[in-house]
Amino acid sequence: MKIRTAGPGAAALALALSLAACGSGGEQADGGGSAGGGAAAAGGKVAVDLPRADSDFWNSYAKYVPQQAKQLGVDLMPPTNSQNDVAKLVANVQALVSQGAKAVVMAPQDTGAVASTLQQLAGKKIPVVTVDTRPDKGDTFMVVRTDNRLYGSEACKFLGDKLGGKGKVIEFQGSLSSVNGRDRSEAFAECMKTNYPGIQVFAEPTEWEGPKAAAALQTRLTQHPDIKGVYMQAGGVFLAPTLQVLKSKNLLVGPDDPKHIVIVSNDGIPQELQAIRDGQIDATLSQPADLYAKYGVYYAKAAIEGKTFAPGPTDHDSTIVDVGGGRLEDQLKAPLVTKDNVDDPGLWGNQVGK
Repeated sequence: MKIRTAGPGAAALALALSLAACGSGGEQADGGGSAGGGAAAAGGKVAVDLPRADSDFWNSYAKYVPQQAKQLGVDLMPPTNSQNDVAKLVANVQALVSQGAKAVVMAPQDTGAVASTLQQLAGKKIPVVTVDTRPDKGDTFMVVRTDNRLYGSEACKFLGDKLGGKGKVIEFQGSLSSVNGRDRSEAFAECMKTNYPGIQVFAEPTEWEGPKAAAALQTRLTQHPDIKGVYMQAGGVFLAPTLQVLKSKNLLVGPDDPKHIVIVSNDGIPQELQAIRDGQIDATLSQPADLYAKYGVYYAKAAIEGKTFAPGPTDHDSTIVDVGGGRLEDQLKAPLVTKDNVDDPGLWGNQVGK
């Protein structure tokens, strides 16, 4: 697997620092300026904390983790699940470290509250890879996610063009305590304001909870029965309740029906792809659950082995970027899926169960 690593100069510096600090010949990973440095190159156990079990997207990710770990030869510990609770995440990580974890892969849903845990892990020289989210503060060896601002802007453009720049749209915002919720919401709002001023947006905070989205949709459709568009920031939690509400109001109709409400989503789960085929929703941005699992454990293993990375293109059609202060993020692709490419076998949602 060829991913751009730091050049000879950076590697030499890392090695020199390791020799000076430890008095040994073990190479030390600097993670592009992140704290993951003291892990032994000989290898070790990788811990994975799953963020939740109430989302079809994350349940798919959970299935991919052991598969990808096995293929990559990763010594994977039994994954834990923090159930969207930062206190459980902290407890899980402490337990995993006490059981011998040499690197941790996590997906903190509250990206502000995890800073102290990252600081503690850095103090223990245990590298951290975060998947899907980028912590607001703290050291990470690598962040594996997609460009979430692109999610918001692409969803905006899809809806704006489909509606001809006019009408009313409801947006189910993810948690604004999460960098993903903020990125998607801010980009969607900026795009709408700049490019489609004739569209009225009802932005509904949901904390990534389906029942809150359903309640908001019920209320807004009662107040504004002429709503013609929906942006769901996470199909894994919003798809089923949204379709349920629309069906109860006789609005779950195909795209050729005048009553059709244009829906664009984020995630790319199999249920969304089927809903596109059935004409119930119109598009989704496919967030790569399989690649999140693959590169989450890959970078954790690489950190333990003392590898380093630098900004630039990778061999898996992504780009590693410095998001500030030497923090590195591998930004994976998230293609827009519509009726035109919904059957593409390359989409992870079409590979589940095969």
